[in-house]
Amino acid sequence: MSAHPRRALAAGAVLAVIALLSACGGGDTGADKTAAAKPPLTIGISLSLSGDFSDPGVAAQRGYKLWADVVNGRGGVLGRKVQLSIIDDRSDPDRAARNYEALIAEREVDLVFGPFSTLLTIPSARVAARHHYAFPEPAGGGPSVFAEKLGNLFFVQPAPSVNCGDAFVDWVLSLPRSQRPRTAAYAALDDPFATPITDRVRRKLEAAGVRTVFKTIYSSEVADLAPIVRRYAARKPDLVFAGVQSEDAYSQVRAMVRADFNPKFLFFSNAANSPAEFPEKIGAENTDGIFSCGDWFSHSKTAGNPEFIQSYVARYGGTPQAIDSGSAEAYAVGQLIELVAGRTGKVDNKTIIDSLHEGTWPVVVGNLSWDAVGAPTGTVGLAQWSGGKLLPVYPPHQAVAEPQAPKPPWGG
Repeated sequence: MSAHPRRALAAGAVLAVIALLSACGGGDTGADKTAAAKPPLTIGISLSLSGDFSDPGVAAQRGYKLWADVVNGRGGVLGRKVQLSIIDDRSDPDRAARNYEALIAEREVDLVFGPFSTLLTIPSARVAARHHYAFPEPAGGGPSVFAEKLGNLFFVQPAPSVNCGDAFVDWVLSLPRSQRPRTAAYAALDDPFATPITDRVRRKLEAAGVRTVFKTIYSSEVADLAPIVRRYAARKPDLVFAGVQSEDAYSQVRAMVRADFNPKFLFFSNAANSPAEFPEKIGAENTDGIFSCGDWFSHSKTAGNPEFIQSYVARYGGTPQAIDSGSAEAYAVGQLIELVAGRTGKVDNKTIIDSLHEGTWPVVVGNLSWDAVGAPTGTVGLAQWSGGKLLPVYPPHQAVAEPQAPKPPWGG
């Protein structure tokens, strides 16, 4: 007889109940048992939920969380329910790197997804590479990211960030000479995302005969851009091209409105491509005519886009047109993991890295592929605010409206 007769009797009773439930069909289904038996798929993320990048950071958080909800509604990834572990990095690069070190070395998450911005992606990707983790990331595509030559990194947008202004330049140069800007001012945030975009556009336009009358690079510590705006407004440029992130873009617009300076052409590398935050921060009446680059729109016929939009509106409310592209980019990072798992039957870091270096991967931001250092090989389009909506306007095969110039006056 057992040394613990009561324990043996209790165990026998439990087995009897389980057998009875199974016979009656009252227990878990086979699929439920399989899912319950598999450990969760833990994914660590550092995001700017406060600080300078909090607006786009929160947009990325929405996209990540939405993907987790959607994939878990389908039973998870290879039967493993997704669990996100998100830490606020306060828009600080050093804190972001520490967050990823903690997520990988201490929490031992299975995978990591990237933060917001080139500035935070570089140190974070180094941490992931040191631990041999894949690093798919939605918002760090400046040249300095790819200069790291990290084989584990994949920028989940159609093109490197430095290409943001290319479609704008192509459109400007497609205009008759009499309609092109003759002079230009360039104001760029001292940031590895914003400055290279501005420099690239300036070189292209100068080569085409557009004369530079003002250029400056300002520190992220500069909160009030009004003095800089007054300086370039005094030169009366036809075009203002601003390499910005978010708060500095809002500050420039407010200063232009106060100064009643309205250039014929106005382009922002970031912030203006947020259909929710931008009109809220500068006034919807001041948006029309402003250009930016765009990689995702609600009408896009891309893989999973209808499901993404329907799920987004159901969870967060609003309209499809008000969805921030940053949410779509983050959602696309999750889609990639599903695709790798579906093609290979695996969801480990080595498999993800090896798989993404080959072939084309269809997600909500387009059909993506990358070079050896994680730079995407596609192109990005031109978007413009018109009638209170952010619309793709160039190239023609992606456009739903014609580009408009000169820019209408502030306030409509």
